[in-house]
Amino acid sequence: MAFITSAPAGQGNLQSQSSRPSQKGQGFMASQALAKQKAFEKKAAKYKLPLGELALFTQQLASLLNAGLPLVQCLEALQDQTEDPVFRIIIRDVRTDISAGNSFSSAVKKFPRSFNTLFISMIEAGEASGALAEILSKVASYFESTVKLAKKVKSAMTYPIAVIGLAVALVNVLLIFVIPVFAAMFADFGAALPTPTQMLIDLSDFMKAWWWAIGLGAMGAFFALKQFVSTPRGRRIKDLSLMKAPIFGGLIHKIALSRFCRTYATLMRSGVPILRTLEIVSSASNKVQIEDACVEIAKHVSQGGQVSDVLATNPFFPPMMKHMVKAGESTGNVDGMMNKIADFYDTESEATVASLTSLIEPMLIVFLGVVVGGIVMAMFLPIFQLGAVAGGLQ
Repeated sequence: MAFITSAPAGQGNLQSQSSRPSQKGQGFMASQALAKQKAFEKKAAKYKLPLGELALFTQQLASLLNAGLPLVQCLEALQDQTEDPVFRIIIRDVRTDISAGNSFSSAVKKFPRSFNTLFISMIEAGEASGALAEILSKVASYFESTVKLAKKVKSAMTYPIAVIGLAVALVNVLLIFVIPVFAAMFADFGAALPTPTQMLIDLSDFMKAWWWAIGLGAMGAFFALKQFVSTPRGRRIKDLSLMKAPIFGGLIHKIALSRFCRTYATLMRSGVPILRTLEIVSSASNKVQIEDACVEIAKHVSQGGQVSDVLATNPFFPPMMKHMVKAGESTGNVDGMMNKIADFYDTESEATVASLTSLIEPMLIVFLGVVVGGIVMAMFLPIFQLGAVAGGLQ
């Protein structure tokens, strides 16, 4: 005899009601993920990929191509392992474009802020020569050396910037919060204060009353300077001033020469025509002096001249570089000579960074001692004078 049991009335409704919140939650999460994906896709067209990530992508792509994998399969593998969600979408779109029958160079041209002019031109050269993997390896080495040098310079600059920022914050705290306490105490003396102390108290009063105006003025000056530097004339003044800077001018000059030589050598060795090479070197240099030199070299070369002829008359390029390029032209090994020059200036830049780091540390210590010590001495000067007067009365 079979017994049929039925669920209590309303139990089925309760189960369906309990499943509704979870379904709503899943729907909300799905819509949120879709909105995030759309935001990433919108951002992809104008996304500026850091050079370090581009170097890693280029090296991995070259390694996969050297292993014999097809380009589409390489991009699919890189898309799966890329952690950056925006760059993942860019790789997906490039892969889709190539699968549709377009070339690799035309696919990456749609993302000019992620793939710079040098990368795109090298891809074109690789497609034309059939040695894409080899050329990508050269580009990856170039990007890696650039990133390595930039990291060394940034790490050397981190310490002085942090110390100067700390000193500015400390001085502001003393002027706004500490000195007014001393000023109120000195007011009870009823005597004229020493000139350094009075000047410091006046500065403190000004900072307390007008700190907001100083902040707005600093922000306005920063944005005005930024706008001016973005103009051709402002950019030219900025580059010329940086090269003449007393401490960092030599370092900036060496880095610019190294980038010029390395870019030129990499492009020429990959089979890029010389006029196109000069155009890419000009845009990659980010220095008006090199841009002017590239325009002059392009005119001279198109008339049958040589690169060394222009370098010999341009004061931006040192004599050693002019002689080595001339020797490279006579032996037919300009790109090899340019690489050697770039290696030399990379070594010189690293040595300059090391010497600047060792020089800046004691200079910052002296700077902090003078600033903070001067403020302390100015505030205690009336107390010392009061002690001297009291001692004379005894």
